[in-house]
Amino acid sequence: MGIGRIGVWHPLFGRAQAQAVRRAAGEIEKLGYGALWFGEATATREAFTTAGILLAATERVAVGTGIANIWARDAAAMAAGAAAYGEAYPGRFVLGIGVSHAPLVSRRGHDYARPLAAMSEYLDAMDAAARDLPFSDDPRTPRLLAALRPRMLELARDKADGAHPYFVPPEHTVLAREILGGDAVLAPEQAVVLETDPARARRIAREHMEPYLRLPNYANNLRHLGYGDEDLAGDGSDRLVDAIVAWGDVETVAGRIRAHLDAGADHVALQPLPVDLDGAVAQLTELAPALGVLPGE
Repeated sequence: MGIGRIGVWHPLFGRAQAQAVRRAAGEIEKLGYGALWFGEATATREAFTTAGILLAATERVAVGTGIANIWARDAAAMAAGAAAYGEAYPGRFVLGIGVSHAPLVSRRGHDYARPLAAMSEYLDAMDAAARDLPFSDDPRTPRLLAALRPRMLELARDKADGAHPYFVPPEHTVLAREILGGDAVLAPEQAVVLETDPARARRIAREHMEPYLRLPNYANNLRHLGYGDEDLAGDGSDRLVDAIVAWGDVETVAGRIRAHLDAGADHVALQPLPVDLDGAVAQLTELAPALGVLPGE
C-alpha cells in the first residue's frame, strides 16, 4: 500500500486551521513517517476534504481516512471519491471506512440496528458503483475497515484489503491477525505520550480515553479482550490506561510499537496525545530514530 511501517494518526488534521495542518503534514513527511491518518466526526471536516488538504500539502507520504463514516455519504459517493484520489495521487491514498457508533449515527438521522449487514451491503454497492465510473484508479484504491470484533474483521478479510483498528492494545493485534490471515493488511492505531511521570502520563491518557470508554463498540471490544467492569468503570483502571496508551520514555513507547509489529501488524499509526500539532510533531521527532523512521524515507 505504500504506507510504510509507521504512520501518524491525529484528530487535528481534520480540525485545525488548514495552514497549520499543511505545515505539520510537511514536517511529518520530512521526518520520514509513511502515512497520515485522521478521523471523521461531527466536529471535523468532511473526510475527503481533509484528505485533499493533506495530499496537496505533501509529495510522498500516504494519506488514509481513519475512518470515513459510511453514514456520511452513500456508497456511490464514497467509491467515486476514493477512485478520484487514487487516480490523482497514485499509491498515496488509502480509504479507511467504518460504521461509526450508535450515538453518532443517530445524530445523523440513521438507524444503527444492523451495522455489520450495513457495511457488507455498502461494500457491495461501492463495487457496483465503481464499475460505472468514467475514470480508473488502476490499481484500485485500497480500502480498510475499522474492524474490532471477529465478524467485522472477517468482513475486512473477505470484502476489503484489511483492517484499521482504533483504541486497541497489542493483544487485539494478535487476535486480528489470526482472523485476517496472512494476506490482509493490519494497521492499528496506538496512542502515545512521552511522559515518564506515572501520574501525569495517566492523567493525559485518561483525558484522551474518557469519550471512547462511553461508546459501546470500544467497551465491548475491551470486554472481549478480557477487561472487566472494574477496568471500564469511571475513567478506567491503571491496567486499562496502560494498555491503551503507551507512555514513558522514548524506548518504552517504541517498545509498544514493536509489540504491535511483532503481534502481526503491518503498520502502526501513532497518535501523539499533545493537543496541539506543534507538540505532536515534537514528540514524533523524538520518537523517529527509535522507530527506525528515516528522513525522507
